Amino acid sequence: MTPIRYDRVMAIDDTNSEASAGWIEVVNSGYFGTLMLICLGVWLHAADALMVATAMPSIVADIGGAGFVAWSFALYEIGSIVAGAASGLVTVKYGVRHSMVLAALIYLSGCAISALAPNMGIMLLGRLMQGFGGGGLVALSFITIVGLLPDRLIAKGIACISLVWGISAFTGPLVGGFFAERGFWRGAFIFFAVQALVYAALIYVSFRKRDIRETDKDTTFPKLRLLILAMAVVAIASAGINVSPVRSSILLITGVMMLWLFVRLDTKREAHRLLPRNPMDLRTVNGSANALVIMFAIATIALSVYGPIFMGVLHGTSALAAGYVIALSSVGWSIMAIVTSNTREKRDGFWIKAGAATLVVSILGLLWSMPNGPVWLIAVFAFLEGAGFGMSWTFIIRQSTRAAAEDDRERVASSMYTVHRLGYAIGAALMGIVANASGIADSIDPTTAHRAAVAIFVTCLILAIPGIFAAKRMGRGVDTRQAGPVQ
Repeated sequence: MTPIRYDRVMAIDDTNSEASAGWIEVVNSGYFGTLMLICLGVWLHAADALMVATAMPSIVADIGGAGFVAWSFALYEIGSIVAGAASGLVTVKYGVRHSMVLAALIYLSGCAISALAPNMGIMLLGRLMQGFGGGGLVALSFITIVGLLPDRLIAKGIACISLVWGISAFTGPLVGGFFAERGFWRGAFIFFAVQALVYAALIYVSFRKRDIRETDKDTTFPKLRLLILAMAVVAIASAGINVSPVRSSILLITGVMMLWLFVRLDTKREAHRLLPRNPMDLRTVNGSANALVIMFAIATIALSVYGPIFMGVLHGTSALAAGYVIALSSVGWSIMAIVTSNTREKRDGFWIKAGAATLVVSILGLLWSMPNGPVWLIAVFAFLEGAGFGMSWTFIIRQSTRAAAEDDRERVASSMYTVHRLGYAIGAALMGIVANASGIADSIDPTTAHRAAVAIFVTCLILAIPGIFAAKRMGRGVDTRQAGPVQ
């Protein structure tokens, strides 16, 4: 099939474009219960990571393994990325109902293993399974919204997911802190395991008569490609742990080359692809969307990874206060996703470009405020960072899925999440190398922290430039009436 190219793409005709539904219509549509179930799955994944971050000091004090703390997060990301990549194909094979139940049960098993872990080694196994199950739930949530909800409800559905993510930014740490302060960190994992069991049961019953597609028994599961993808992410994540310039650079290059191999192998398996067609072709809507998402993910991860350290060393900010400054990014994402959710399709391009511009402004602002302060100004730009993603994310997905061929819509929807997490993994490794080159590994005094903060956010600004061009290309608009290639 010929890819949809930008030089053959038409702008959306507003006379044929239906506005998104209002919130009252969402409640009365008959899909409200389905949407709430989808949001519960997103909650399990989003709040889990923040819960563990809060409880980790208590976990280490109890079972040891301080040297492997970074891997508890890296393995969680690896599981999430691999699950996100596989979700589209799993849905094709098993349908959304069985796929979501399976993801919930895998997540439940990971929580149970973590709750019973006698040492950090077992904990890491549990975290990997939690990432795999939770990542699958999020990717499947996007697939369900795009494939099951009417077109007029898609923007509202994605806005609800963003809202849940923002809520999780505040409630996740509260859950972890509640159990940790009572000396029972294992209770936090039990708490999420029980929710996963209830979720699996609700999905199994509620989706009995509502699914995206019938089972395709001829679909082959791509073990080799998933293994290559997992090894690529392991290499990239390893580059950002125990950083040294030579070792980290080799691991990062190796990981990127393996990602390239994964994409090459995947494109040759037309009937059993994990990714949509032409995922790296910048002449296509989906290729530009992937470039936009991955470059801005790389360029914005620094706030989460190094923001608390810099705020503590340079501005004397407490860990809790710094955590909530970082959480403002999720809040900004949620608010802007809700504000823009009623937008007509002809405005998609505007909001994609506006989101990219806001992200650049936030990086510029952090380049000044992170090393120089004050903290309230850092908070403002943290909010703007999330707002940039929030005002554009819905429309990136909507344009990409509407431009895709009918048999690729689920893959496009799930791949956005995968690409986003890949960007975070690559960005974290890159920022680790830059920080180490700035001397932060030797000492974290104010002088070194100031130098590292400047170097890191200058790097982020440079990496954001390709994302700007990708946003400009997406901003040209897509004729959503075209089911196939535009002639």
